[in-house]
Amino acid sequence: MSRFWSPVVHHLTPYVPGEQPRLANLIKLNTNECPYGPSPRALDAIRAATDDTLRLYPDPTAHALCAAIAHAHDVPADHVFVGNGSDEVLAHAFQGLLNHEAPLLFPDISYSFYPVYCGLYGIRHETVALDEGMRIDIAAYRRPCGGIIIPNPNAPTGMALPLSEIRTLLADHPDAVVVIDEAYVDFGAETAVALVARHPNLLVVRTLSKSSALAGLRVGYAIGQPDLIAALTRVKDSFNSYPLDRLAQAGAIAAIEDREWLANTRAKIINSRDRLTDSLGKMGFVVLPSQANFVFARHPDHDGAYLASALRERAIIVRHFRTPRIAQWLRITIGTDAECQALVTGLAEVLAQDGG
Repeated sequence: MSRFWSPVVHHLTPYVPGEQPRLANLIKLNTNECPYGPSPRALDAIRAATDDTLRLYPDPTAHALCAAIAHAHDVPADHVFVGNGSDEVLAHAFQGLLNHEAPLLFPDISYSFYPVYCGLYGIRHETVALDEGMRIDIAAYRRPCGGIIIPNPNAPTGMALPLSEIRTLLADHPDAVVVIDEAYVDFGAETAVALVARHPNLLVVRTLSKSSALAGLRVGYAIGQPDLIAALTRVKDSFNSYPLDRLAQAGAIAAIEDREWLANTRAKIINSRDRLTDSLGKMGFVVLPSQANFVFARHPDHDGAYLASALRERAIIVRHFRTPRIAQWLRITIGTDAECQALVTGLAEVLAQDGG
């Protein structure tokens, strides 16, 4: 069937999402999903929106949702763009803001969708190596470029840059768009939204999939000055004018407005992350300092692929990347305390059997 493909398809290397297996009694710690259900207010809003109005198209501008996001972040509504998950928002940014003659820059160890977008849209790019401590080195980005995209915190490392480093990056590249991908920012890092007012080249991208526990609803958004938002809107309206349905808009508004639920859930995940980091450290793991809802860990005496496989035999799945530099590391989503304890117990059994 490949003889019917468009030429670009032959050269694509698609993104591989985290596995969604169907195993009995599974402890699923591989895709950074929230271990707790969404805000009850969000669920109520979705139920209330399930009525006869579903026969009508949703608001293509998502005006009410943009207003709720703007209020939550104290920015004007015309600084907000929404899409079908932050992946779609990022895709529009790659096509509408980051596709230039000079190369796009992003970390060598980072979100693996970035090179996929570059392949899809024909974007020339260069990766910038993390330093020996797996940190993003802002000084290494001082080179000609057509744009920069950095996750903060980075994935899969979980490590974050302070706002002072983001300011330096923006000052170094006043004529290039800088996208800060904040999928995990709610778990301890500083958001760059406060910098948008002074930096017309800054676009901050966020999602409700992680801290708001709405991965199944697919809602993401960007905050930037109107010139950047206009570019995203032009791409959206050339692709799909109705990316967010009525249920998604209603649920997202309610989730954003329920600040108490977010604060409580975030605190539980951070506390669990700290306890898991401590437990892994006592077992001899090297664990990077995470400000995300996952930890990145390796054991100096045990193979990462083996550990992931052995955990799977115990119905516990974590993410293992067969990628240079990180092949010995495991990315472990923070689950409930019971799930984290089951992981620790499972690892202890594996290490004991393996002579650790």
